[in-house]
Amino acid sequence: MQPSRDLSRLIEIMAALRDPDGGCPWDLEQDFRTIRHYTIEEAYEVADAIEREDFADLREELGDLLLQPIYHAQMAKEAGHFDIGDVIHAITEKLIRRHPHVFGAVSASGASDAQDRWEAIKVAERAAKAGSKGQAEPSVLDDVPQVLPALARAAKLTKRAAKVGFDWPDLQQVRHKVEEELDEVFGAHAAHDAGAVHEEIGDLLFAVANLARKAGIDPEAALRDANSKFTRRFHHVEARCREDGIAPEQAGLDRLDGYWNEVRARDKL
Repeated sequence: MQPSRDLSRLIEIMAALRDPDGGCPWDLEQDFRTIRHYTIEEAYEVADAIEREDFADLREELGDLLLQPIYHAQMAKEAGHFDIGDVIHAITEKLIRRHPHVFGAVSASGASDAQDRWEAIKVAERAAKAGSKGQAEPSVLDDVPQVLPALARAAKLTKRAAKVGFDWPDLQQVRHKVEEELDEVFGAHAAHDAGAVHEEIGDLLFAVANLARKAGIDPEAALRDANSKFTRRFHHVEARCREDGIAPEQAGLDRLDGYWNEVRARDKL
């Protein structure tokens, strides 16, 4: 077996790994549930390579991610559900159907118009899918995945609700909601009600996700960037402690905060 640029070779390799006669014992033990976590992890690693603008890593991580649908499709083929050809047919059919302004006679005046058409087609698809299963009219929230990170899911839920007019009229109104939720967190804390604090912090985070969406910001990406900034700045704090010959846990808050303000000031230059 030799490497190749042809997708069919990847399919052959995956089939060989899953072959009961001479395949890999580890791969043979896997099922959809055990592999799904790797699928999510690989998607995050692709996103990380993109954020770092490391294109050598991106090439490798895209390969790892590409393996995931091949893996799932191989298991589905073994179980008689579908194969990778069915997967490719489904996505090509969907892309053609959702882009009538490219593959049909409809025109789109710009990116916003194209997005609106895409969303309208998705709404019709959800209704058709519910009808084929004998279900009542679907909720606009039905296919927002439960496994999304909570912050990303909150943003998507509010975006879906906004599509039917359930939305604050402007950013200032969302600000008031965030402030209201923050007050309720401290009210619950003052009452020594741990359960209420839990609930109110959840409401606060949900309101902040809504604020980000209303401002046109991806809250998940914004928080990732904030995490990266905190990590970089805290590395500076640790480095300054080493320069001064003191352990961070012995430096005291005033000194640590002074180091932190150094890098903050540098960032503003």
